[in-house]
Amino acid sequence: MKIVIAGGHGKIALRLTRLLAGRGDSVVGIVRNPRHVDDVRRAGGEAVVLDLERATVDEVAAVLVGADAAVFSAGSGNAATAERRDRMDRAAVVLVMDAAEQAGVRRFVHVSSINVGCADDRGIGAGYGVYLQAKRAAEQHIFDRDKLDWTILRPGVLTDGDGDGTVELTAGERIGPKRARFDQVARQDVAAVLVALLDRPGTAGRIYVVVGGNTPIETAIDG
Repeated sequence: MKIVIAGGHGKIALRLTRLLAGRGDSVVGIVRNPRHVDDVRRAGGEAVVLDLERATVDEVAAVLVGADAAVFSAGSGNAATAERRDRMDRAAVVLVMDAAEQAGVRRFVHVSSINVGCADDRGIGAGYGVYLQAKRAAEQHIFDRDKLDWTILRPGVLTDGDGDGTVELTAGERIGPKRARFDQVARQDVAAVLVALLDRPGTAGRIYVVVGGNTPIETAIDG
């Protein structure tokens, strides 16, 4: 397969690149900073420098031509302004979906958040709430796409542990739970779940919540 990852220098994205490239897939990571190109290459992928906050649909579509799937794993960062969160966590998702449709790429996997349903909860903090509002808005755009075979993955609180190949994977609803959860999950395990989702066209149209657990990833998805 050829997979294009938006946000190719992210911590999940680099792990995903290593897993896919390690088994022989072709991976292209879209990065904003030219200094990140070598990191993507060392992970086994190719890198294209393109700022998703300023790029056109045509520019992104040119990267996606010939791909089997697109993965959106970009993010605005912890200290982003509300304006940047909207540009990166919502508008850039729409941009990549528009580009995928233009390039004829149907498979689209989106990395969201376990707490999108809590976006309006004042108790979670203003900055986190704005981030979740942008993520929720992005998901609403995804739901409207009938030309894409989309899957949404909502991870818990991300950690940098090695992961152990086991998770708790549950079906999510379009309107997520309004009570915040802070269960942890290793980025390595999230990357492995993304690989498994890409391998299974039957997961299209579904939402999954993933946190740390005791079930092997393959079993969790197929069970």
